Amino acid sequence: MTSTQIQTLLGADAESLLGHTCRTISKDRLHLPGPDFVDRIFVPMDRPPQVLRSMQALYGHGRLAGTGYLSILPVDQGVEHSAGASFAANPDYFDPENIVKLAIEGGCNAVASTLGVLGSVSRKYAHRIPVLVKINHNELLTFPNKFDQIMFASVEQAWDMGAVAVGATIYFGSDESTRQIQEVSQAFARAHELGMATVLWCYLRNPAFKKDKDYHVAADLTGQANHLGATIQADILKQKMPENNGGYKALKGEAGDYGKTDERVYSELTTDHPIDLCRYQVANGYMGRIGLINSGGASGKNDLADAVRTAVINKRAGGAGLISGRKAFQKPMPQGIELLNAIQDVYLDTGIDIA
Repeated sequence: MTSTQIQTLLGADAESLLGHTCRTISKDRLHLPGPDFVDRIFVPMDRPPQVLRSMQALYGHGRLAGTGYLSILPVDQGVEHSAGASFAANPDYFDPENIVKLAIEGGCNAVASTLGVLGSVSRKYAHRIPVLVKINHNELLTFPNKFDQIMFASVEQAWDMGAVAVGATIYFGSDESTRQIQEVSQAFARAHELGMATVLWCYLRNPAFKKDKDYHVAADLTGQANHLGATIQADILKQKMPENNGGYKALKGEAGDYGKTDERVYSELTTDHPIDLCRYQVANGYMGRIGLINSGGASGKNDLADAVRTAVINKRAGGAGLISGRKAFQKPMPQGIELLNAIQDVYLDTGIDIA
């Protein structure tokens, strides 16, 4: 995809997104993605050498190999959202092999899925593409539905199948978050002992976060979730793209005493511009030392344009890449490949720089 095509897909937002200059947190203060990212950022850390090798495998595969950016295909929705709801649009993806084929043909750095999906084809594909096993999930079969990330797999099972990384979700802000933080922290420590990298889905979950706006995607709250994720030594942070701000203030106004924030978060460190909101997420990951990958949300009418827009925001904010699932697999494979390649083209376009 050419620069002109990217601008066309951005439509009326092209000038605002491509021409924006960030005057909140300067790009000079960030640890930005690049070909030497693992050497520059992870070598000084306390991660074992085997983890560095796994990180390099992630950053060294697919169309974005050697750039410091990541394009990951995640397909854990068969558990998270139910298989029927996820795969009815394209029943081919009930077959795990097609999930892995899409990631390979789409030029992704890695494929992320469940223990069952990846284990069913691991001997055929674990040496052909980096595998990321999601070890906890929220299941939607209990009645009434409840929302709690519980362990479905062990770190040792992921290691046995040849995975280079494990992934997990924490619902920060939920009643169950204390247990989830402890479980995932222990799992990530074990993964590092075995030489695997760690990826954390830093999601928010609490009915109180929905008020006049959906503050599950507020920059201040998601930023703090990222900071907590970095604290338990996630190597990569996965976060939803921020859509608003002021979650702390909205909740404090009702609860009287909730969390802690500072007015400078809103007056100096962020603006309403989407790139500035995303940069705050990046900053909370140790100023980019722990790379931020954003997601583009659910599948919709303008998937290609939405995916490109999200990639532009993430890249210009200083993020490390994109993770896109339903937009890619809920359509025929050639269209899914086209969408993944379009995302990657944003990161390969040297004309799209850091704001």
